[in-house]
Amino acid sequence: MHIQQRIFTNGRWAAPTGADTRAQVALIFGSAARLDDPQTWADLAGWYPGARLVGCSTAGEVASAQVHDDGLVATAIELEHGHVVVAAVTLDEAADSAALGALLASRLPHPGLVHVLIVSEGLSINGSALVAGLVATLPAGVGVTGGLSGDGARFARTTVCLDGPSPTQQVVAIGLYGARLHVGCGSRGGWDPFGPERRITRSIGNVLYELDGEPALDLYKRYLAEHAAGLPATGLLFPLAIRGATGEPVVRTILAVDETARSLTFAGDVPTGHRARLMKANVERLVDGATSAAQVALEGTGTTSPDLAILISCVGRKLVLKQRVEEELEAVRDAFGPHTAMTGFYSYGEISPFSPSSPCELHNQTMTITTISER
Repeated sequence: MHIQQRIFTNGRWAAPTGADTRAQVALIFGSAARLDDPQTWADLAGWYPGARLVGCSTAGEVASAQVHDDGLVATAIELEHGHVVVAAVTLDEAADSAALGALLASRLPHPGLVHVLIVSEGLSINGSALVAGLVATLPAGVGVTGGLSGDGARFARTTVCLDGPSPTQQVVAIGLYGARLHVGCGSRGGWDPFGPERRITRSIGNVLYELDGEPALDLYKRYLAEHAAGLPATGLLFPLAIRGATGEPVVRTILAVDETARSLTFAGDVPTGHRARLMKANVERLVDGATSAAQVALEGTGTTSPDLAILISCVGRKLVLKQRVEEELEAVRDAFGPHTAMTGFYSYGEISPFSPSSPCELHNQTMTITTISER
């Protein structure tokens, strides 16, 4: 695998790092303003002719163990023993997010497919349903990881791009093919629960109306106290852990509030009858969570130093960690060593199994890592 990385910061492109490559695909993570600029795409097409250019807006871009804001990180990838197929769907092509996921999966050739990387619009999608539709349509054994695009802490507009500025809201899938490909994944959090566990008494999809019979927004505001005025952004600091009858709890982040309905809209499903509990941050445990995610991801690649690691962490973690945000990236770097190329972004939702043997789910407030190697 050949990988080259370019960073746009302070108004210019820095010198590239990594090997020269006849890239089949390039991942471009950055600000919406940079992704809207046709010159961005002209530059990348000139460097990587023939490559599919897949990009999304972020709440921060990852390059090695550094976080960049309002710039671009472009990572060009050439598989030496495999190939890449890229497919896309726009949000108006299907009635709901599950159907959208199924349609997207149907647009990738299934023979020889090893893994699918997903980059999705971040505000208008039900990520849980999208994942369910994908997994139900893809062949058994095909892995799925990825994330929902971000917009800092603004929650105003996210964008996903394919080969140029995005004309509409869309989801893009990158299919990876090759018998010598080895892909690992891991997703871990590190948040601490507080307050009592409550029952979800009324919800529809990813909209939560009642907890223990009380309007969800009222309960959240009571617990958040002075932080309540900043919703939905301050909700990133207090996510909700959702627990069904079986399996690991999943964490959900607030995307929007409805003052009239007294409801909260989350990035993924919050099923009626499940249990819910508020979470709060512990900085050391967040960094430990990143280390654990890296260790789990290594299990799938069969090497202690994968060729590429794609890190998708949550904007909520970034807001909590603040000036210590790079500590979670350094923890991942320590786990992989200096020879692994690292890219990624801070997101509005992370798509991954907890571990390679678990079902794929939408997560919030996790560090999710996909490792890729050829051998």
